[in-house]
Amino acid sequence: MNTKADQIEAEIPRLRRYAAALLRGQGDADDLVQDCLERALARWAQRHVDEPVRPWLFAIMHNLFVSQLRREASLRKWKFATPVRAVPAEQETRLAFRDVLRALDQLDVDQRAVLLLVGVEDFSYAEAARILDCPVGTVMSRLCRGRERLRELLERDGPLGLRRVK
Repeated sequence: MNTKADQIEAEIPRLRRYAAALLRGQGDADDLVQDCLERALARWAQRHVDEPVRPWLFAIMHNLFVSQLRREASLRKWKFATPVRAVPAEQETRLAFRDVLRALDQLDVDQRAVLLLVGVEDFSYAEAARILDCPVGTVMSRLCRGRERLRELLERDGPLGLRRVK
């Protein structure tokens, strides 16, 4: 039988990936994951025994993230994402990845969260709704609008401007 430490430890890589996608700064992402893990361990007894650990942890992390956004927004010091440093245009994949990250940064926070949970973390609509504490229809609507907006942002900037050197 898995202990609580084993169950939580198995989810740390996914939590780190989600936090890094939300915050873009590895230091901030690690702090968010640590806060999430501390809260999970402190409130383990409050968790419903039949509730899966993964969505519960992601809900904790999302709530911490939103609370931090609200707190920092009131101080007007919050930087949602650190600027992406320019990298040598060695590979088209890196450039496309950068473009997707920039487009994600332009999405509404709610749309970005749904896209990351459903598209990257592979949560079902129902699980994402529980994590975000909203109805399933809202998740579906945000996902649809987020995908459409992401598509618009990526198409607006056009294809990557690579040139062939002979």
